[in-house]
Amino acid sequence: MNSKILSLGTLIAGMAFLGACNNSANKTTSNTKMKDSITYGTLPPDSAFEKTIDGKQVHLYTLKNKNGAIMTMTNFGGRVVNLLVPDSAGKMIDVSVGLGSVDAYIKSTERYYGATIGRYGNRIAKGHFTLEGKQYTLATNNAPNTLHGGKKGYQDVVWDAKKLNDQTLELTYLSKDMEEGFPGNLHIKVTYTLTDDNAMKVDYEATTDKTTVVNLTNHAYFNLNGEGSGTILNHLVQFKASSYTPVDSTLIPTGKIEPVKGTPFDFTTPTTIGARINDDNIQLKNGKGYDHNFVLDKHDLSIPIAIVKGDKTGIVMEIYTEEPGLQFYSGNFMQSRNEMKYGEKDDYRNAFAMETQHYPDSPNQPQFPSTVLKPGQTYKTTSIYKFKTK
Repeated sequence: MNSKILSLGTLIAGMAFLGACNNSANKTTSNTKMKDSITYGTLPPDSAFEKTIDGKQVHLYTLKNKNGAIMTMTNFGGRVVNLLVPDSAGKMIDVSVGLGSVDAYIKSTERYYGATIGRYGNRIAKGHFTLEGKQYTLATNNAPNTLHGGKKGYQDVVWDAKKLNDQTLELTYLSKDMEEGFPGNLHIKVTYTLTDDNAMKVDYEATTDKTTVVNLTNHAYFNLNGEGSGTILNHLVQFKASSYTPVDSTLIPTGKIEPVKGTPFDFTTPTTIGARINDDNIQLKNGKGYDHNFVLDKHDLSIPIAIVKGDKTGIVMEIYTEEPGLQFYSGNFMQSRNEMKYGEKDDYRNAFAMETQHYPDSPNQPQFPSTVLKPGQTYKTTSIYKFKTK
């Protein structure tokens, strides 16, 4: 792609129209909520994540950097639970939307909060793909398609966890041959690091003993104003993506790659999520909002491919990735069915996800970048979510 890449300075200037950030000095109440509903503070007790599942022990792990930023994770599903970063007034804001116990994750009607996703992130059409002349059949858990690895994807397994230091957690998992219908024993290592520049760095690595397909990602749900602070529709977004992959009514790509210019999918200049989300557009109707893969103009960690700004806190999230695509999901299926960490419900469009990935249904779409991994090869990719206020 040849679209002009805007500098971060240009982006922030474009964001200025949002006005001053919310710098109120409200004190926290005993349930850790500020008076304006922005949340921060108390972490879930470790005991809320102590449980044996499938004969393996679940724990909560806490990572801290030199700036006081904190990230907690559980090895049940390789999930990010808390992510506390400073806002423009120096207050610590929990920008990760999630649940407060392992039991809550097990019972949740939303399976993917904060989870490490695989073997194949996103959708595979009708639960079938052909590889080296053989057809493989998967569970259609998102009828009529397979979503995020099947009925028991990696969000529902207990990963082996090793805390390498105060800022790094290493997760490993053996996804056995034909687990959820995928071929090959896949040895996976995912390393989460809370860096000293307030970034969540995710390094993925995998090898196989049989030709397979792999597309790993993380499904963190974000609200840069803090969990429980309300709608994400006023968040300002910019993507380095001049094209996207339109989908059919079941959210499977049509196979085309189309320009975003002149459509509600044009985020090449800073635009609020809600500015065009209700436009009369067939793609928005298919996704019930944004639930689409954006084709990235560049993806080599040298520049942020997405920049998002919270309208109340001034927190800016920059996303860097080596993946060719980014799935932007605007919380269209959130239905207030689950109680989150700080007591609020997961209300409609109160969080968004941005999943770095290869394109959906790539195993059935040879014109898309390949997700095939063969014996002797190593799947290796990095994505970074960096938080700042300037």
